[in-house]
Amino acid sequence: MVTAAKPQDAKKGTMPVVELEAITVRFCGDSGDGMQLAGTQMTNTSAIFGNDVSTLPDYPAEIRAPAGSLAGVSGFQLRFGSVKLRTPGDQVDALVAMNPAALKTNIADLVPGGVLVVNEDAFSDANLAKAHCDTNPLDDGSLDGYQLFRIPVDKLNTEACKDTGLTGRAAARCRNFYALGLIYWLYGRPMEPTLRWVETKFGSKPAVASANAKALRGGYYFGETTEMFPSRFLVKPAKIAPGTYRTISGNEATALGLLAAANSAGKTLFYGSYPITPASDILHELAKHKNFSVCTFQAEDEIAAVTSVVGAAFAGALAVTGTSGPGVALKAEAIGLAVMTELPIVIVNVQRGGPSTGLPTKTEQADLNQALYGRNGESPVCVISASTPADCFDMAIEAFRIACEFMTPVILLTDGYLANGAEPWRIPNPASLPQIKIRHPKPGDSYQPYQRDDKLARPWAIPGTPGFEHRIGGLEKSDGSGDVCYDPDNHDNMVRTRRAKIDGIASTIPDLQVRGDKSGELLVLGWGSTYGMIATAVEACQAKGMKVSSAHLKYIDPLPKNTGDVLKRFDRVLMPEMNLGQLVVLIRARFLIDVVSLTKMQGKPFMVCEIESKIEELISNGKTS
Repeated sequence: MVTAAKPQDAKKGTMPVVELEAITVRFCGDSGDGMQLAGTQMTNTSAIFGNDVSTLPDYPAEIRAPAGSLAGVSGFQLRFGSVKLRTPGDQVDALVAMNPAALKTNIADLVPGGVLVVNEDAFSDANLAKAHCDTNPLDDGSLDGYQLFRIPVDKLNTEACKDTGLTGRAAARCRNFYALGLIYWLYGRPMEPTLRWVETKFGSKPAVASANAKALRGGYYFGETTEMFPSRFLVKPAKIAPGTYRTISGNEATALGLLAAANSAGKTLFYGSYPITPASDILHELAKHKNFSVCTFQAEDEIAAVTSVVGAAFAGALAVTGTSGPGVALKAEAIGLAVMTELPIVIVNVQRGGPSTGLPTKTEQADLNQALYGRNGESPVCVISASTPADCFDMAIEAFRIACEFMTPVILLTDGYLANGAEPWRIPNPASLPQIKIRHPKPGDSYQPYQRDDKLARPWAIPGTPGFEHRIGGLEKSDGSGDVCYDPDNHDNMVRTRRAKIDGIASTIPDLQVRGDKSGELLVLGWGSTYGMIATAVEACQAKGMKVSSAHLKYIDPLPKNTGDVLKRFDRVLMPEMNLGQLVVLIRARFLIDVVSLTKMQGKPFMVCEIESKIEELISNGKTS
């Protein structure tokens, strides 16, 4: 919970304003209530205002869950602050609930004494029954521990929209903006960025534009004129490095990183994909950029998607496919083909809850073993991971750098939390981006299909180049000539060579960096999207005088060369993972260190307090389990 400063001295007749370092707000309602839009608008507005922001959208798993049902609740959590933020917050300081189901499924995350705004018009007997409420929580005393504000949002929104020409359901769709306007007033957010967005988005539909604008203003001025709120809140702009910023989600950052890599290489970007939650937005984003030599292909299934990518790489394009765990399972054989043919492809796995369809809109880190071992035979690929939404941009470029330099498939792991979450991103100077240099053999060069350079990479010959004809396929190749070869010694050599090539990538990646003391009692080691929670928890424990440090892995196969040396400098190592300890098993086996595993499998990211509590337990008890 955020610690508030004292209220600012209020002038006579004005409302006191409480200044906060950071605040966490969550909008929740039916999937058709526009909670994602309201949250996105508040995110963008807070970023324009100058706050640091971190978000956690939460989508229902069922596409058409019944209205008012528990399964149909959609939410958007936003934390904005005047300080550096790495997480969207453990609990929420203000909850906006548009119906009983939203209240029931989210109230546990509201801090005691937190602000609770409810649309009391939605608390009908029918909606209470859909949410399995035996009594009306607005009347039964169960909410007495919160600052409850009962607002007739439906009625007030209808009144605000009455002169726009919209009525009934059309007008009701604006109620998310009525609630948003109220929250804007409560937390000192300007309306102008959203009003400009409304004009741009609905300029061709004047009635819709007018209704949304009036709803937003209606909610804002309701807050200003009513006397039910004892105070307002202020979060000042954050001090950030100068530059041009935008908010960016992990999927957007991944798409732009792939695009930047292709531009750097002077290549066409081919993206072959089959739509799957939560990776589909990468396809949507890239499809907008055909003017940058991007070719997007929505395949009929996952197998067609990945085989099209293998073909595109053979033809000389920068080729990538995006999917989630179930899609990777279907792509496994073709990824093995890319290993055998030694072609540079990138596979983006936006991880979600499993197994099978599992929790398609919830986050997880449980595809690590699949990425490392989920193919037949000895079929090594490079595996890397992104740590923040903005980091997806850099790691997408890095994935292609490795793929092209070492002629190998690369799997980039993100997850639903990174993909849908957003944060400010400082737009880089294009001249500062890593350069991806591609060299194709030219007529007259010495050439064999599987001759190797000092990185064990074979040449990337473009089909049709005179004199460079070669066979390609899944049967084992003869080292050098690339002819089909069943010789057992050759197979042994090729298997070891492909593994050695992946191991050699370690010479081109950064060392593992430690935040805090370089040796000591406890190191908290993470990978992927646990970065923000680990860094925040470790800093909190350091502030309490605890001897704890953190390190974060972006490269998993191969690991950074100094990983073992780093781990052995600490008495204990703790690893939080959103799986049952998959990387822990690898670290234990590789370095013979009894790593302490902290796991979570709830479809949502760690809370900072969960990691902080485990750190305190280990240090106070002096134990490793």
